[in-house]
Amino acid sequence: MAVFAIKAVGRAAFRRSHIPSKPPNVTTKRHTNSRTKPEDDPSTGGTSIPVPNTVATLPLWQRLGPLSRGFRAYGNSQRKRPYTTQFCSSLVIYFLGDLSAQNINGDEYDPKRTIRALFISAGSSIPSYKWFMFLGNNFNYTSKVLSLATKVTVNQVCFTPIFNTYFFGMQSLLSGDSLQEVWERIKRTVPTSMMNSCKLWPAVTAFSFTFIEAQYRSIFAGVIAIGWQTYLSYLNRQAEIAEAREKSSGGETDLMKEIDEGVRKLEA
Repeated sequence: MAVFAIKAVGRAAFRRSHIPSKPPNVTTKRHTNSRTKPEDDPSTGGTSIPVPNTVATLPLWQRLGPLSRGFRAYGNSQRKRPYTTQFCSSLVIYFLGDLSAQNINGDEYDPKRTIRALFISAGSSIPSYKWFMFLGNNFNYTSKVLSLATKVTVNQVCFTPIFNTYFFGMQSLLSGDSLQEVWERIKRTVPTSMMNSCKLWPAVTAFSFTFIEAQYRSIFAGVIAIGWQTYLSYLNRQAEIAEAREKSSGGETDLMKEIDEGVRKLEA
């Protein structure tokens, strides 16, 4: 019996020695402030090292208060209703451009000119939008410089002559001119407008495709287009005046000279 008792005591002692002890109850203190404190650098005498701000800075146009809200509203409208937004924007651009051109000429306000401009705008707004969307989705190469140069070149070679022909041709046609007079108007205005467009639109197109987001390119180009439409309306008016002088005098007048003189006055 003594032997069995000794064995039982030995087994109990053996089991107690192999049972893991219960870890102490450690309570963790919850921090009330989620922001991390700056660490102390021993080499600087215990002074705090400021942690740089890792929050991304918003673009400038998003920090302009009411103006930025207007940009966002336009961008949302452009994404939801692109055709309606482009149509209305084009009407506003052509309206302001025609008003500006009539003020430059110094003539009495002619509402018929404005109506013609709005009619031309209605016919060109959606095709122009589709063209620039096509331009943005194509000619994208591994080289950004090559892509940009190709877009600018294609736009100047293909879009500019077609649009300018449409603009001046419709201006003449809606004024009641004959087809021969429409063709004469195109020959006298389109070459001049194309040469002057090379001074402006390549830079505008390059800047737009480089720095402007897709949904805001149209409004950026629209602001520039107000000035351009002013120039086109002014150039068309100079052609009208030159043609009227030719008809009233009954002789031949150098229309290109009249137009060039008007353009030089505008540029001065």
